[in-house]
Amino acid sequence: MRGKIQILNRHSIRLKGYNYGQPGAYFVTICTHRRECLFGEAVEGEVALSTFGKIVEGEWKISANIRREIELDEFVVMPNHIHGIVSIRDHHPVGATGRSPLHSIHRTLPPKSLGSFIAGFKSSVTKKINHLRGIPGQPVWQRNYYEHVIRNEIDLEETREYIQNNPLKWLEDENHPANIKKS
Repeated sequence: MRGKIQILNRHSIRLKGYNYGQPGAYFVTICTHRRECLFGEAVEGEVALSTFGKIVEGEWKISANIRREIELDEFVVMPNHIHGIVSIRDHHPVGATGRSPLHSIHRTLPPKSLGSFIAGFKSSVTKKINHLRGIPGQPVWQRNYYEHVIRNEIDLEETREYIQNNPLKWLEDENHPANIKKS
């Protein structure tokens, strides 16, 4: 019963009234379902990606080719999450809106927005990983994602440094299985 109450009481973690489709840079963190270490393991400050981790990395890298309204910056695939910097460019009247395999989700997301990009990315990765696992429909990702609006150059540089150093600090990471608070 407690789990049902928690689900019903979930609220948006987005900035109220903020337009996530406007041009700007965003730091995002997307965690796996139940923070399961699907994407590889961190050893001596580097992440050795599993087959699933390589799918995540590949899909992230091609995202800017599919969704021309975004530009990708620093990113890292960790054992159970990904960190990345995504910039939304000025929108042009001509161009692809990106693929949107989960149409029911995309109806509520503005096209060419951060949320639309994340939904498409998660959907594509989930489809490919579940095809390999032979278990369609299984969740790969947590329901939501964390985002931080990057406000200036200093914030951007500090975020890049955080991403670059994340594998070195895996043992202290709040997403490391030993550090996740059980409720």
